[in-house]
Amino acid sequence: MAAAIEPFWKRKTLEQLDTLEWESLCDGCGLCCLQKLEDEEDNSVYYTRIACKLLDLKTCQCSDYPNRREFVPDCIQLTPGKAEEFRWLPPTCGYRLVSEGKDLPQWHHLVSGDRDAVHHQRISQSGRMLAEGSVPEDDWEDHLIFRAG
Repeated sequence: MAAAIEPFWKRKTLEQLDTLEWESLCDGCGLCCLQKLEDEEDNSVYYTRIACKLLDLKTCQCSDYPNRREFVPDCIQLTPGKAEEFRWLPPTCGYRLVSEGKDLPQWHHLVSGDRDAVHHQRISQSGRMLAEGSVPEDDWEDHLIFRAG
């Protein structure tokens, strides 16, 4: 009987992943595309339920992923070489988990085979987000949902 081959995220470092493997780590929760506020006193990052203007509020997918930086210049490009900066990502994020040497959760599509599990488990904010233009920036603080870290 042949030994089972470990999944790529367990046997490779982030730097060893090819583009397809890297992109597949994204669980599709859309949390990284929510507007965030930073506390100037302690540098804590707080997530709001206010979505980037390109984020589809139901599917949690970017409506123009290939060109997103053209429309949202401050969109952060996650890359393997910046893993030390992933602390602001939600604790459920595949990129963050793998960078910390942890396994992916059972609901992650690479484990479960179900791309919608992230929504069924209510990890994503699908159906609970607000459009960026619908809330004045001065009121974003009223829509905090959790602190990163």
